[in-house]
Amino acid sequence: MATTVLAATPPSGTGRRPPWRSPEGEPGYARPALVVITVLAAVLYAWGINHSEYHTFYANAVRSMTESWKAFFYGSFDPGNSITLDKLPGFLWPQALSARIFGFHPWALTLPQVLEGVASVLVLYRAVRRWAGVNAALVAATAFLLTPVAVGLFRTAVEDPAFTLCMLLAADATQRAAQSGRLRPLLLAGVWVGLGFQAKMLEAWAVLPALALVHLLSAPLPLRRRLVHLGVSTLVMTAVSASWILAVTLTPAQDRPYVDGTTDNSAVSMVVGYNFLNRFSSLGISAASTGSVSATQGGGGGGAGSHGGRYGGRGDREDHGGRSDVPKAWAGVQRAGEGGGRGGWGGGQDGWSKMFGASLASQTGWLYPIAAVAAVCGLLWRRGTPRTDRIRSGFVLWGTWLATYFLVFSAGSVGGHTYYMGVVAVPLAALTGGGIALLWGAYRAGGRRAWVLPGAVAATAAWSAYLAAAFPSFLPWLAPAVGVLGLAALVLLARARPGRAPTVGRLALAGLAASLAAVLIAPSAWAVQVFNPAYGSTGMGSVGPSGRSGGQGPVRSAAVRTGRLPWGGGTGGGYQATFGNRATSDHLATRGGTDGFGGIAGSGGTRGTGGFGGFGANGRLTASQRELLDYTSARQDSAAYVFAATSWSTASPYILATGAHVLPLGGFSGSVPFPTEAGFRHLVDAGKLRFVLLGGSRGTRAVFGGGKGTTDADRITDWVQSACTRVPASAYGGTDSATAPTLYRCAPGD
Repeated sequence: MATTVLAATPPSGTGRRPPWRSPEGEPGYARPALVVITVLAAVLYAWGINHSEYHTFYANAVRSMTESWKAFFYGSFDPGNSITLDKLPGFLWPQALSARIFGFHPWALTLPQVLEGVASVLVLYRAVRRWAGVNAALVAATAFLLTPVAVGLFRTAVEDPAFTLCMLLAADATQRAAQSGRLRPLLLAGVWVGLGFQAKMLEAWAVLPALALVHLLSAPLPLRRRLVHLGVSTLVMTAVSASWILAVTLTPAQDRPYVDGTTDNSAVSMVVGYNFLNRFSSLGISAASTGSVSATQGGGGGGAGSHGGRYGGRGDREDHGGRSDVPKAWAGVQRAGEGGGRGGWGGGQDGWSKMFGASLASQTGWLYPIAAVAAVCGLLWRRGTPRTDRIRSGFVLWGTWLATYFLVFSAGSVGGHTYYMGVVAVPLAALTGGGIALLWGAYRAGGRRAWVLPGAVAATAAWSAYLAAAFPSFLPWLAPAVGVLGLAALVLLARARPGRAPTVGRLALAGLAASLAAVLIAPSAWAVQVFNPAYGSTGMGSVGPSGRSGGQGPVRSAAVRTGRLPWGGGTGGGYQATFGNRATSDHLATRGGTDGFGGIAGSGGTRGTGGFGGFGANGRLTASQRELLDYTSARQDSAAYVFAATSWSTASPYILATGAHVLPLGGFSGSVPFPTEAGFRHLVDAGKLRFVLLGGSRGTRAVFGGGKGTTDADRITDWVQSACTRVPASAYGGTDSATAPTLYRCAPGD
């Protein structure tokens, strides 16, 4: 049968051997090729990480997590352990450990993601080799390596690198359990899914249908034992998943930080409402009863991944691309970057067709056609095989994985988070590797099935040319090159079809080589842009023109979390680094003083902020910031905090540069009721807080809406202005500008 070429070739050699020498039973080129792939992965992922961009909001938490193990466990945003992240902290634990070992630097925060990426390539290779053989594994590892989103993902300090690795390890363990019928690998799969939950919360559970189907359909056990094994594994997975939530829930509120993103200080609300249900508000799902901040702030239909739903804005809005939840200010930011990249069908990043849009498909979807053909053929052609058939179970695993996450992201809000797509790139690469092996075997066997390989290559080449043509000013030769390679592959495969000529072997191999080149050249051309400063990876995990704003596709949203610390000796990248548009950068940096983004806006930390926003050279505080910190520290006495700030971003430079105990008001969104006005006044009366730095707006609300006087942070500001004493600007190096932040001193009994 044509598909026998998929038979795995497990190593059977014994004794020690060099790591670059293939084990007995594998082709001689297998291990050297894997070594080359691994080295290339390390180079692509680690290139330039000493100048890494990272998510400033998360970096603050990492800095705090290096200060105490309490902050490490809870994922505290500030060293004083007053409030957590709005995510589970598991994905930051490797970053915090790296920072403890190597010191707090951007490259130290990025290094764990590089290692997770290299490990992901190796685990994918192992899983596909066990399923479909060495050649399929090499193709899959290469396809994953050359997927642009994978290159961008594993050099970005976000949740998804750890999450993607955990999902791969879970799939690998499930595959072993399904082949052997043993319980232990299935329990290990449950542990990996639980650890993935600690990194990405409920998104990790979306892989469960794929894992459960594989075990139920193919494990060599009676149905009752299969069900029992799945039940035990589910219990383990649930226990690991819920461990942090349970620990936080059982800890008295006064003994732990407040949970960001919630109105009820509940980890369950943060996970289920804030980070899950809100992302599907476009489907009519409401999180109003979960205690989610965005649900209670009138966020609209954008969900947690969009600025309308996520940030609780109520400000001036306009319809933008069919969405009424996008504020006018943000719509202008999006339009500033939508130049030459033609979005085409699904060109936006919302709606059911978003996965086919140029901005996401160019990062992830080059292999859609061949992966789809492989999944369909793999299932249809293996009909009638025994239930335990390993080949069919592999197509069930990767096909179900791909379908599930594809539907989840199509239905939910992506909001420009390109790095979300890493978990889609995994099954696409696996199906490409296994599919090419399957179709190549069918081609060599002859008959009607022999034409499926040329057809799949032609469809993939046409799709790649279409995507490449959506960015006409970027590598204009790419689309024609893909077309030429695709045509060459078709001609060679047609001429070399079995039984035609004595040279069929060489022609067929040339056709296969041309097919691989036609399928992989376009994503490769984007992936290597990581070496190009103009198109290198962004804080949203994208590589190539769709991640930049120079008229080549939409800019990345959610940039409020992202900044670039100038550790290399420059000045702050801030908004210009994120948005790539100086007019937009200046507008956001000057709108309303610090505009709620004092931690990342401006060049050198001075533009429009009175010297108290942004960063100085090499990530240090500016002279004005240092004077302010020295002034408040010298008069802190026994207070727990050197001062309070009206937003996390205003507090950010002081936390990142020195680990100062600065109290941020309002959490990430600025709308979290922590501290309440009564709680804030209690801190003052108890002598735990003496100074407050007022200036700009709350959290993200300046750009994404929010009326004054509607949050606890607003009420605290009003109270401070009326009850506390304004410190002369000359005392701490400030200015009397109307837009400059102002320091107040509060005394017990005010």
